[in-house]
Order: sequence, then structure tokens, then C-alpha cells
Amino acid sequence: MSIYLKRLAIFFMLIFIIIMSISGCATTLDTAISSARQQGNLSTFDGESKLTVYFIDVGQADSALVLCDDKAMLIDGGNSADSDLIYSFLKNHEVEYLDYIVATHAHEDHVGGLAGALNYAKVGIALCPVTEHESKAFNNFIKYLDKQNVSITVPNHGDTFLLGGADVKIVGPIKPSNETNNTSIVLKITYGETSFLFTGDAERNEEQDILEEGYDLSSTVLKVGHHGSNTATSYPFLREILPKYSVISCGTGNSYGHPHENTLSRLRDADTIVYRTDIQGTIICTSDGKTISFVTERNANAQTNPTESYNDDSIFIGNINSHKFHRPGCSGLPSEKNSIILESWEIAINEGYEPCGKCIQ
Repeated sequence: MSIYLKRLAIFFMLIFIIIMSISGCATTLDTAISSARQQGNLSTFDGESKLTVYFIDVGQADSALVLCDDKAMLIDGGNSADSDLIYSFLKNHEVEYLDYIVATHAHEDHVGGLAGALNYAKVGIALCPVTEHESKAFNNFIKYLDKQNVSITVPNHGDTFLLGGADVKIVGPIKPSNETNNTSIVLKITYGETSFLFTGDAERNEEQDILEEGYDLSSTVLKVGHHGSNTATSYPFLREILPKYSVISCGTGNSYGHPHENTLSRLRDADTIVYRTDIQGTIICTSDGKTISFVTERNANAQTNPTESYNDDSIFIGNINSHKFHRPGCSGLPSEKNSIILESWEIAINEGYEPCGKCIQ
């Protein structure tokens, strides 16, 4: 091909990209990555090899920051009220550039705080299953992306990309859905011999679609779907993952009763070690490619998935107003400001608290 024809081809390619950007249409992930590389908008490796996941305590919401080899990906940002928290978290960890920002789906408790992230950090590629949604939170997300001249990329299942030394694969959604939860981006991060599955709020229908597609879901760490709701983390899905560790992001005393006891029971059956932001605050998980370690903001040794029998190592949540104490999965938990952690049955009784008749028999 002559130099003239090559230049002409490049010219028309640039015109196409510009038209796609102006029209608001989503680009493919491959196109977005190629464009970001050409513009120098994907950071390069410059650091000690390790992967760290911060499961940020955003209450009854979801947010996780993944750092690997000087590359960064933010998965969800909590509610709109969490914007300042996410801004400060990125600032405190000196994350001024996000190679990827992922809004797993359009609900406010996942997309709301991403505006705060975009107020602090520049972003290379923004992933979301939709380009339009009627909520104010979603439109704020779009507004701040527009300020950075970044358009949403809608990934396809099977798409892959690198985050430093980690491989990332999109495994869902498989099909369109009228249920926003079932449009959730589900992605698996593989780092050496360790792996992480992030499921957004995907419920049983999307889980079944993913199972039928035949993806390898086995993972060391599972971010439990839909804040521990009974509508997610079905037995067939969990059997394919077989996580050694599971993380539930939910708020103390939330009105939904998350995590639901049925989900906790399935996690017990899977013999997975459970971490919870409502009990332990922000949870930090680090992988060297072979082993996984956890550090929690508080209550490192808390009983996060209790059975009906309790011993001296069990943890309870007390209501400082009613002086009743509850197991962590109780639907009658008090609000966070009215809660106190009681580290054993004996401590609860000695402090003058009485057991909740609904959750402790």
C-alpha cells in the first residue's frame, strides 16, 4: 500500500473514532484500549510486583480499588453520598490516574460515588454495561467523564485486558436484561496462581447465563453478589467458584437485612472464610501471585458468619439504645451510629445487654 493510501486509511479511522465519540456511542473494548495507548493514557509498569484489592467500606453499597504493578482499576464507587470518601481514598493512596473505572451497573449504590473519583483522578477507560440511564447519579458519572473527554465502553463477555501483571476477563453479562442488577459486569482477575471474581449485583438469572456459557469461574476470592442478598450466590454458581475467601460489602443495620441468612448458610456450606465491611470496615487483600493475605480496618478476628451455636469467640452487635444484642446477620440490626461491637456472649451479658429474641434462641 502506498504512503498516500496508508495516510488516507489512518485519516478515515480517526474520523470514525471522532464520530463515535461525538454521537455518544459506545466503543469496543479493543478500540478503547488501542486509542488509550496511542494517546499515552495507559500507565506503564514501574514498581514491585504485587496485587492489592481495597474493598472500601461504603456502607450499603459497593466499591473496590485494585492496584497491580502501578496500574489501577476502580470497580464501583458507592452511593452519591460517598463521593467525598472515594475522592479522599484515592488521594490518600496517591492514585491520581485510573487505567480503568468500572461501573458494574447503573444503580446509584454502585455508580454514585464515581463522580468523586473523577473529580480527583484522570481515567483511561470507563466500562459500563449501558451508556444511558435515567438516574441523576448515572448522569453525573457521564458528566465527569465528558469533562475528561472519555466515553463509556460497553464490554462484551469474553473480552480480556491486562492490569499490570494481572489478566482481567469479562464473563458477564451474557444477555440483555430488563433487570438492572442482571446487567452487571462480572469480571475475573487472575494474578499468578490467585484469582478474584467481582460480581456486582448479578442475580440468579445472570449467574445461570454465565454458567451456561462455560467460563472458568474458579477463584480464590469472591466478592459476594448483591451485598449478600438471597437473590444471588446460588449453589450452582458457588460450586463453580469454590472460593477460599469471600467478601461481603454491606452496611450495618441496613433495611434490606443483607447479608441474608440463606446466603450465609450457602457460604458456610462452601467452607469459605467470610469478610464483611459492616463488621470489619475496609478490607485489604494482597496477593503475591501465590498466596493471599487480609488486613481489616477493625475486628480482625470477628465471627463474620456465625451458626446457631455460639462460643466465647463469637461476635455480636449491640444496640446502645435498646441494650439488645444481635448476631451480625440479623435483620433487626441497629444503625451504625447506635451500634457497638461485643466480642463475646460473656462480654455482651456483662455489659448489661440482652439477646435478641428473633435471631438468638
